[in-house]
Amino acid sequence: MKKSVKDILAIIKENNIEMVDFKMVDINGQYRHVTIPAQNFSEETMKSGIGFDASNYGYAVVEKSDMVFIPDPDTAVIDPFCSVPTLSMTGNAMIIDTPENRPLPQYPRNIVRAAVKAMQDSGVADTMYILPEFEFYLFDQVGWEVSGREMSAFVDAKQSYWNSANEGLGVVVPKQKNYHIAKPFDISYECRSEMCKYMTDAGIEINYHHPEVAASGQFEIEPQLGEVVHMADATMMIKYIIHNTALKYGKTATFMPKPIYGEAGSGMHVHMLLMKDGKPVFSDDNGYAHLSETAHYFMGGLLKHIASLCALTNPSTNSFKRLVPGFEAPVTVGYATSNRSAVIRIPAYAKSPEKRRFELRNPDATCNPYFCYAAILMAGLDGVKNKIDPHKNGWGPYDVNLYHLPEEEKAKLQGLPVSLEQALDALEKDNEYLTANGVFPKELIANFIKTKRAECRELSAIPNPAEFDKYFNL
Repeated sequence: MKKSVKDILAIIKENNIEMVDFKMVDINGQYRHVTIPAQNFSEETMKSGIGFDASNYGYAVVEKSDMVFIPDPDTAVIDPFCSVPTLSMTGNAMIIDTPENRPLPQYPRNIVRAAVKAMQDSGVADTMYILPEFEFYLFDQVGWEVSGREMSAFVDAKQSYWNSANEGLGVVVPKQKNYHIAKPFDISYECRSEMCKYMTDAGIEINYHHPEVAASGQFEIEPQLGEVVHMADATMMIKYIIHNTALKYGKTATFMPKPIYGEAGSGMHVHMLLMKDGKPVFSDDNGYAHLSETAHYFMGGLLKHIASLCALTNPSTNSFKRLVPGFEAPVTVGYATSNRSAVIRIPAYAKSPEKRRFELRNPDATCNPYFCYAAILMAGLDGVKNKIDPHKNGWGPYDVNLYHLPEEEKAKLQGLPVSLEQALDALEKDNEYLTANGVFPKELIANFIKTKRAECRELSAIPNPAEFDKYFNL
């Protein structure tokens, strides 16, 4: 429901709010924030905004780095993790111009809004709905050290199989046997239920939560389908709620795609569909899996640009430790119905026309969600514009388990990049679909690639403990 400044002032008064918190987003997709006393909030705050230095957020801005942040009243929620009553809002970054401000093109929320406008201007659709699935681990302990004397990491989950000798009551989960496991083994049930309660209070409707495959504390929370800008905001809030609720229960949460060797990785599968004038664009009773020609072209755009998309949907070196064969990892460039080994999966259970959709399975939650969802939309629109047929391009449908194919058949399949460096190479060569309609500024893409390459170089120079196992005694 749309909110006005008067609505915000009423919320402040009715809930005895003492602080108003403005949450902004940096280039990596992390919250930064500035807080003002509630008595200082007024209509002028909404008009003039809060000043900040955009260069400290990782944006290589061409304009002066002094910007203003204009809060969006529709995003207002009471923060449940602040002992001082606090109202939280996110919004948009603006360039200080005369006579009026204009959106900072590089700010993540402005980019996903620009992608939506590009979709609407194309005439393909007026609304994009998405459903990201949030997989994550909850640990009871974690620690790491990277120094001259030690490179190590340590995690522990009380219910994990490795604690069978010392747990004391035998309430441990066998390796890879955690999926949907019930109490008493599901020891974080109340924690996750409280997470979902906070999400619902924040206006984020939830489908369900459950234990995932990995026995060492892996879980999933799935929201309901939502409009793409709203869900980009919701993604930030969901991660915020998961992290803070975990700490409240004496645990710590991580969205690292591969925190544990030998256990399942955590992804953020993104379901998507388009609507126009209230009618489903992706539905066709006569199409493969009941999907329309437009839906297939949209999939074709995703598959054509998937290598460069990976730089934005999987922007960590750890991402590619998850994207390896096994553990249902989606590593094959192709599409199929109910097949988890293909990059695009069409869920057979989505039968009604307004729910017919597909999911992109390679993304993970280390991404900046605004960049991720905007890039997915722009790749799909490019597919529709250029009528990229995934079947004619040899990308499926793959209605077999791709891991069980004969080796000679596997050799014919196209795979995802095997490293962040490879994905960045692809993004450097293939980014015109992102810069179309000025959605992704060229300067932002160049700076993103530069920043991530530096990250790759830094991490590649650090000895890995596993290398000691391989090479110490040679």
